[in-house]
Amino acid sequence: MFASVQKNLGFGCMRLPMNGDAVDYDEFNKMIDAFLENGFNYFDTAHGYLDGKSETAIRDCLVARYPRDRFVLTEKLTDTYFAAEADVRPFFESQLKLCGVDYFDFYLMHAQSKDIFAHFKKCRAYEQALELKKEGKIKHFGISFHDTADVLDTILCEYPQIEVVQIQLNYVDYNDPAIQSRLCLEVCNKHRKPVIVMEPVKGGHLANLPAEAQKYIDALHGGSAASYAMRFAAGCEGVFMTLSGMSNLAQMTDNLSYMKNFVPLDAREHAAVQNVCNVFRSMHMIECTACRYCTAGCPKNISIPDLFACLNTKNIYRDWNADFYYNTVHTKNKGKASDCIGCGKCEAACPQHLPIRDLLRDVAKSFEK
Repeated sequence: MFASVQKNLGFGCMRLPMNGDAVDYDEFNKMIDAFLENGFNYFDTAHGYLDGKSETAIRDCLVARYPRDRFVLTEKLTDTYFAAEADVRPFFESQLKLCGVDYFDFYLMHAQSKDIFAHFKKCRAYEQALELKKEGKIKHFGISFHDTADVLDTILCEYPQIEVVQIQLNYVDYNDPAIQSRLCLEVCNKHRKPVIVMEPVKGGHLANLPAEAQKYIDALHGGSAASYAMRFAAGCEGVFMTLSGMSNLAQMTDNLSYMKNFVPLDAREHAAVQNVCNVFRSMHMIECTACRYCTAGCPKNISIPDLFACLNTKNIYRDWNADFYYNTVHTKNKGKASDCIGCGKCEAACPQHLPIRDLLRDVAKSFEK
């Protein structure tokens, strides 16, 4: 399909190992080495990941240590970094410099939705990316997508030059009416566009299951909870790459153990993950994936994903730990849920289409009595 890409597991570099506010280079180096030694080579980043640290970590730990033909690197153009047509190329050139490369194997128009696509069109971003491809600075042109299937169909009809589409797909979101993973996948297959999967483990939710859901995985007698989520996504029709945002060597080792000799889920395993879906739906959890797109423009510096995680934890385990983390860790030097001024910037940025302002009020009621 794409000659340079090896295997079907991609290294998503949005949740790298951290040492305080810095990327843990020693751990990242070990993870890169294991990934490449096991025959995988696809790395994915974007300028906003880890406030820019993802790109420079890739430069220092991957690009500086391996020849360019040993790895495939995907980068993205995000709407918040260009206001006009004239801004696109300079930003692209800055990304090449930050990553320390002369070209990107894949360059994606990032987080496309109806409104964001309109901004890209106004600035001729697609046309400029296609020019960069002609110049050899991009090998393959594509999009990442967060909207309804009809919007995706419109984009693919308007730009048939798109070679690949990255969508959110996991077994919980597969038939979700907001995310529309299955419907988006069907649109990609209709247009014969290979699919890259993001959030196959739903921001870690499908790797660390509540006890009531974990029992269905344990009954299978083999494999981590994450393994079933990854295998579900990778086994869907049209999927050629499944990203995993690995944060430590243990997660890397687990992924390699079942993706190196990949086998799709069988009927019994599909039934088990469906039971997990039913548990999640009964718990009414906040389905935040901790992508952190919402935090960048928050005027009150509220760590929204962390506060949602605290409420989910409290609802699942009902112990004191969630209150401790809320008051001592996540709001000590940042805004509390009650500090929200209702500007709506977070909701405009949320790929999950969550009613964040209403949910923050729920968080405040639970933790700020």
